[in-house]
Amino acid sequence: MGKKVKKESETPCKETFEPLPVEGRTPATVVLLLSSPEEDILAKACEAIHTFAEKGDENKVSLLGLGALEPLCQLITHNNKLVRRNAFMALGIMASNGDAKDALKKFHVIPSIIDKLSLEEDIVVHEFATLCLASLSVDFVCKVQIFDNKGLPPLIQLLSTPDPDVKKNSLEIIFNLVQDYQSRLAVHELGGIPPLLELLKSDFPAIQRLALKTLQNLTTDKDTRNTFREAQGFEKLMDILSNMDFSDLHAEALQVVANCMSDSESFQLIHKGGGLMRLMEFVLTPNIPEIQSNAVKCIARVAQSSENRKLLHEQNVEKVLVELLSVADIGVKTATCQAVPAMSVHLASKDSFRDLGGIPAVVQLLNNESLGLREAATQALSNLTHSNRLNAFAVYEARGHEILVQQLSGSCPRTVANSAATLGNMAGQEVIRCSILSHGAIRALVEPLKSTDTQVLVNATQCLAVLACDTDARAELQSAGGLQPLVNLLHSYHKEVLHNACMAINVCASDEPTAVEMCKFGVLEMLQEINQSVNRRSSFSRLAMISLLNSNLSVKYSLTDRLASTDIINDGFYDAGKVCVCRRILTLEELSKQPVNQHRPIIVVNTATEETVDVPEERQSNQSETDTSSKGDRRTPRKKKVDEKQKDETRPESPSVQPWKMMDDVSLQLLVKEAKESILPLNDEREQYAALARLVSGAMGGAVEMEKLHEFPWVLHLSELKFQLQSNVVPIGLISRGIYCHRALLFKCLADCIGMSCTLERGEYNRAWNEVLLFNGNPSSNVRSSQPCRYIVDLMHQPGSLFTTNTPAAVQYQTI
Repeated sequence: MGKKVKKESETPCKETFEPLPVEGRTPATVVLLLSSPEEDILAKACEAIHTFAEKGDENKVSLLGLGALEPLCQLITHNNKLVRRNAFMALGIMASNGDAKDALKKFHVIPSIIDKLSLEEDIVVHEFATLCLASLSVDFVCKVQIFDNKGLPPLIQLLSTPDPDVKKNSLEIIFNLVQDYQSRLAVHELGGIPPLLELLKSDFPAIQRLALKTLQNLTTDKDTRNTFREAQGFEKLMDILSNMDFSDLHAEALQVVANCMSDSESFQLIHKGGGLMRLMEFVLTPNIPEIQSNAVKCIARVAQSSENRKLLHEQNVEKVLVELLSVADIGVKTATCQAVPAMSVHLASKDSFRDLGGIPAVVQLLNNESLGLREAATQALSNLTHSNRLNAFAVYEARGHEILVQQLSGSCPRTVANSAATLGNMAGQEVIRCSILSHGAIRALVEPLKSTDTQVLVNATQCLAVLACDTDARAELQSAGGLQPLVNLLHSYHKEVLHNACMAINVCASDEPTAVEMCKFGVLEMLQEINQSVNRRSSFSRLAMISLLNSNLSVKYSLTDRLASTDIINDGFYDAGKVCVCRRILTLEELSKQPVNQHRPIIVVNTATEETVDVPEERQSNQSETDTSSKGDRRTPRKKKVDEKQKDETRPESPSVQPWKMMDDVSLQLLVKEAKESILPLNDEREQYAALARLVSGAMGGAVEMEKLHEFPWVLHLSELKFQLQSNVVPIGLISRGIYCHRALLFKCLADCIGMSCTLERGEYNRAWNEVLLFNGNPSSNVRSSQPCRYIVDLMHQPGSLFTTNTPAAVQYQTI
């Protein structure tokens, strides 16, 4: 038998598998196919996803959830052209969904997309690649990535592609990018202006409009404007504006025109080429109101430059604007009113508007129902009347101030602010101010003073500072409750509000009643705090403080310890003693209503009387020589009797029922009358002061030796007066035992009453003195020194003596 031989194994079949049609009935199956190694399957899967995603956002979100985005991002770089194209189609459609777009940013796909924008690539790839970038470019981070990955050069190239979709998508990306300064410069440097201008000739309005919007951003840069002008860009814009078939593009075109004319150099070049004349003709040509209003807005923007305003004035632009104020369309009139302030910065234009009848035309618009138009009209009047007396009278003659007062109660903050500014401009003329006040302007300003709008506060306080320059206006402000909101503005940290509030307070403090009322609201404490602040103090706050103190001498003396010779004491003045800074000083009424306490009395001055008081036939002439050791009353028996009667009459029966009134001071009235009769007839001024000093000393206990000052019973006397009156407030005429502070106040009071001049100054420990100014020399020989000398008047120890200031005798009198 032959030996068996083992058969060799058969070789495997090397024939390819028959093509198998693949059908995906669910999105999940198709997404799985995106991982296939076979190009045909990948191409069909991408195409199926594109078709499915096109049907709506719900499908896009479904594909996103199935994980379709990541493999698509990988397939856009596939070597197979068909796979790459279909993947871009699917990705471009997916990117239009917000959720898909947010997810797409995480895959850093932008460099790969930009890489496929080369001109060699398929036009369909360009379309969907740019569509994808257009969706992504609205995001700031994506814009930076497109710029950093040099996306602008291929995008600018694609502006010249024949495919309109690619043009539109590329243009949209560029538009999004040029919102940033860096990209605007890059587009200009890369030669982007000419292809953008070419797109203005497109058959597709969407592309034209987008090109204009892009140029609007680009022409904000001066160098770009120069390039734009050199490429006849302005002429092309005017051609669009002249063609009514392009009326839907006029608004965007005018925005670019405004940019082109914004700087003086460009404006002059355009003007020389007849461009300004064409623009003015376009403005006046009746067409679509929206376009006409945009044309006027263009003029307003051009008028921001002083050189441009001058050229516009030379072209009689004011005449054009005045004509447009009478058109029917609200939008055109509003835009015109907005252009008037821009032009009225030019002084000659203000006069032109008035001469052309523009001011009455604007005034008529104040009653229009449109809030926007009323706001624009008030702004126009504010600028027209600023520093222009004739225009202010023109508004007055048109009765515009009456409507402006009503506008102060409006709901629109800008209208209120503009109305207040205009009224403030007009109120500089007295006849106009009186008319404004007669129409209730003061009361109308109260609510604006409570506004939270800064410009309203600035203008309202400025207006009030002009209007409140007479007593009646200030009284009306007080009765209308306007003082407290005005004072409250001192809390503001806005510099202009604070300054204007101080100006208004300075004006309102011109009379004592208003100043006293403001003090109740803490104005002095606030101003003291402001004036101590390095950042908030100003000349306005210091002026307000000075004005308040000058109108409230009681407070001034308490805070500064000094009244100048020009500070004339009036009835109601009271000495409350020295008060600490930033502590509120109570009014005389508030002090009089306090229970009797152990503190020093409040000394009050009141020379007023309801009936004439006869002066006694005889008054002791030797009061200044009375023995100071005597404890008896040194005044005349008649004066003692009057004082006792006065105490009985001024003691209130029922403080809770009777309204408060200041106590009469018959004794002071007698002293004033005696001073007039005995002091004024004296010829020598020095003797007048000496005689007045002796009169004061005699009224308050006579001369007191310095060594026996501690025996002088002034403290007990004042305590008895407070007890008898049941009040902490003591009329100065009742004091028959007074020392330095009481005598100095009485001397100042009597001197002011009879027209003599002196100061009142307070030192430490109840010391006070009066300083007078006298010329040395012999008055009978008319020979006097050229410079007057200052003297301290002795009212205590040697009444009538005058000590030259800063001498040992004067210093000894002023200090312990």
